[in-house]
Amino acid sequence: MANSKYAYVRDFELPDPLLPGVFMVLRIDGHSFHRFSEKHNFAKPNDVRALQLMDHAAQDLMEEYPDIVLAFGESDEFSFLLRKSTSLYNRRQSKIVSTLTSLFTSSYVFHWSLYFPDTPLVYPPSFDGRIVLYPRTKEVKDYFAWRQADTHINNLYNTTFWALVQQGGQTTTEAHSTLRGTFAKDKHEILFSRFGINYNQLDARFRKGSVLVREDLEEEKEGEVTKEAMTDEGHDEQPNIKLLNHGVIIARSLKLDWKKENTRKGKARPPKTKVVVLHCDVIKDEFWEERNGLLVES
Repeated sequence: MANSKYAYVRDFELPDPLLPGVFMVLRIDGHSFHRFSEKHNFAKPNDVRALQLMDHAAQDLMEEYPDIVLAFGESDEFSFLLRKSTSLYNRRQSKIVSTLTSLFTSSYVFHWSLYFPDTPLVYPPSFDGRIVLYPRTKEVKDYFAWRQADTHINNLYNTTFWALVQQGGQTTTEAHSTLRGTFAKDKHEILFSRFGINYNQLDARFRKGSVLVREDLEEEKEGEVTKEAMTDEGHDEQPNIKLLNHGVIIARSLKLDWKKENTRKGKARPPKTKVVVLHCDVIKDEFWEERNGLLVES
């Protein structure tokens, strides 16, 4: 078939490799999620279920692709940082964007009922993806600082807007008019003086977004049976049960005799890691100093 007279059509497929030796950030955005959130009655200004579902989809993506070392999410978007040296899909842009965006979308739909058990999907959600390349660590840090600053700006506005509507009795048009031309300090004052809301005490998830990183797991003692490695005598492979921070259980296969066999072969066992969700500051240097391995050049 490869040498058939029709094979020439492959010559029209142009290569799309990404520049080597630079950081890669994949940003995935919900398509028309304003309409999607209305159709599915998302709580305003923030729906914890929807945010947790986004986190879950992002965790699935990081579990599947170890070259993703960091993710940041807010509202209906997530950004993923791939290590500078990644050779994932030979750095083919279309392959990376289409495959990772597809998996994220599939996970979102697959786990929908866990977070919205009483709300069936009216129509399937969709996400778009794009890749941006950054040559230095400075641009990478500034990118994630930009996304977190955007989280704060949008959430402060939305929190004040919906307080005016839900508690202040204003129409949406009146609320937009009230907030037109206001600064952050003005919105803080409206929330506190009119509604007794201290914005800085609201859930950090809403104010700072979700930060996903990998953390090392403590090594299990030899022969110890835990809920993460349950075995039956005579079986060398059983499911490894992992309880994620939002209460979702994922089962993955675990070779229980891995250590013994690979020690005999002289192979070092790689450290076990888990993907965790944090709601912390990524703008200040402390985050990056505590995790200096995120931006290694190799």
